[in-house]
Amino acid sequence: MNNNEHDMSHMHHNMSEMDHDMSHMHHDMNNMSGMDHSMHHGMDFKKRFIVSFIVTIPIILMSPMMGMELPFQFSFNGSDIIVLVLATFLLFYGGNPFWIGSISEIKKRTPGMMTLIALGLSASYIYSVYAFIATSFLNNNSVMNFFLEFSTLIVIMLLGHWIEMTSVMSAGNALEKITQLIPDKAHMIHGDHVMDMDVSDISEGSIIEARAGETIPLDGIIVKGKSSVNESLVTGESKLVAKEEKDQVIGGSINDSKTLQVKVTKDNESGYLSQIQTLVADAQSQKSKKEEIANKVAGWLFYAALIVGLLALIYWTINSSLPKALEIMVTVFVIACPHALGLAVPLVNARSTSIAATNGLLIRNKIAIEESKKIDTIVIDKTGTLTQGNFTVNDIKNYSNDENLLSIVGGLEEQSNHPIAQGIIRYLKNNEIQVNKFSSVETLKGYGVKGQLNNQNYLIVNKKYLVENKIDFNQQDYEEASQKGNSISYLVVDDRVQLMISVGDQLRESAFDFAKELNNRNIKLVMLTGDNHNSAKVIADKLGIDFHAELKPDEKQDIIKDYQKNHHSVMMVGDGINDTVALTTADLGIAIGAGTDVAIDSADVILANNDLNSIIKFFDLAKKTNEKMIQNLWWGAGYNIIAIPLAAGILAGIGIMISPAVGAIIMSFSTVIVAINAMTLK
Repeated sequence: MNNNEHDMSHMHHNMSEMDHDMSHMHHDMNNMSGMDHSMHHGMDFKKRFIVSFIVTIPIILMSPMMGMELPFQFSFNGSDIIVLVLATFLLFYGGNPFWIGSISEIKKRTPGMMTLIALGLSASYIYSVYAFIATSFLNNNSVMNFFLEFSTLIVIMLLGHWIEMTSVMSAGNALEKITQLIPDKAHMIHGDHVMDMDVSDISEGSIIEARAGETIPLDGIIVKGKSSVNESLVTGESKLVAKEEKDQVIGGSINDSKTLQVKVTKDNESGYLSQIQTLVADAQSQKSKKEEIANKVAGWLFYAALIVGLLALIYWTINSSLPKALEIMVTVFVIACPHALGLAVPLVNARSTSIAATNGLLIRNKIAIEESKKIDTIVIDKTGTLTQGNFTVNDIKNYSNDENLLSIVGGLEEQSNHPIAQGIIRYLKNNEIQVNKFSSVETLKGYGVKGQLNNQNYLIVNKKYLVENKIDFNQQDYEEASQKGNSISYLVVDDRVQLMISVGDQLRESAFDFAKELNNRNIKLVMLTGDNHNSAKVIADKLGIDFHAELKPDEKQDIIKDYQKNHHSVMMVGDGINDTVALTTADLGIAIGAGTDVAIDSADVILANNDLNSIIKFFDLAKKTNEKMIQNLWWGAGYNIIAIPLAAGILAGIGIMISPAVGAIIMSFSTVIVAINAMTLK
């Protein structure tokens, strides 16, 4: 990224700030409503489960199990009526969520899990009422009711949905535990006084004090002091990070050794951890492709169970008796209840999101997990991504007699937040060079910036601008500087080059291992940069990768589209600030960078730290998550493939039949396996 990108940075930064604030407000509202929604349903299932469990106890005590009297059971005149009343209460109270869900599915003409559950419950209840009437009023003792199995089925379903809601909230709860470690109070500095205030009452721009051993309560910039900070809660990296004046600190990190004074840049409603919670809530509210598959499978099971159940009813009515046929049909419907299938994907997603978030990987879009396995090409930004983004001025060539030109440069660059501009500003401050104040600075997209001072126009641009506008420059000076890996900027006045500034950047240590590991995995790594060709070549040669240089932001998008047209699945890795278009165009966008400067709206995944190897960790986690999802889908649906024909009596000739109660046990067993398998994801 050279000046052709740093111009974009200034314009995009301002727009990004506005968009980010609006987006954050919107996400906060969604986050609160989403979590409240989940908590409401979680508490509702819990309450219904507890009440239904209590009501089921007398049913168990007064009903035979699979037609057998158990030692602890008792019955008396009228006990069967009490069982009927209690079961009817369960039908409407415990079954309420399933009826509502099934009605919704039927209205949408997409019968799925809730319709299947409702089918099993209604079939077993209606059959049991028929059995009650037959034995009580028609003296037909050849049939038996299944109120016990019906009631336990409702209890199992409610318990499963309660577990599901709890699991889906687990990632959010894990993050809530992190935020609970942030102190309620902060040391607020008022002039010469320090007073403790509630963190929620501290606004942006306030100065707070973080003492040795304390948790830094809010995001901010150090204005006084020097210390080491443990950011493991945020980035997953336990090592201490050295911090000094002008460095950013993140709320939730721990100040290790010396007192720091921090200027708050984000209040607790818009801080980094708040963003994490918002991202997790958003990710959990999305439907992944595999969840859609699970719903489709449930729909197929509904029709399969209905057809097999009706065929079994006809067959066994002809070849045995109506009571026997009804019992078999009910068993088919109970077996088909897809509770394990409903849990298969959400449990894995909740576990995966939680693991990722507590290790500095913020999965904003759940589909990213599934898309990751297709990625065969990674295009990556240079400045701030492959390199550290800490530019230093290595050389200045003055082609005029004006000694005040650096003050002009400073006036233009101080209005930009691009790393090159910030590197130049640092150089000027270190050399105590005062900067001129420009009233306005205009962005030259893809080239640099332009400003006016005392009716004179000044430009800071890259080589590309000079070539396209036929402005002469010293080619030899350029070649010497760029071949050393420097990024080159020019100050232009009246179409004449006045200054050439060479700034350099260093590769991240993790870049070498990252490039090597991708090569081992047969994933092509390509560097895209707005920087000059020579500078880009120095970096690319060190890493042994392909590159495209001197690109405008929209040209990065074109290159990504070209790869996609050639049937490549592309991941874009950028700093998230001026790579928005490319991040959005790619099949998968990853924004890398610590703190709150990441433009989260353009990326599918956000890395809280600057370690490129975290992308490798993402690939590994995504692979394991996909494997667990597929395993759970097979567990969730696979047992139906075997159990439904068995329940229909396909092996009745050799004495193998399944009753509704055994069907309920098989269904609940598969649910337990799915839950345990999800929790083994590491």
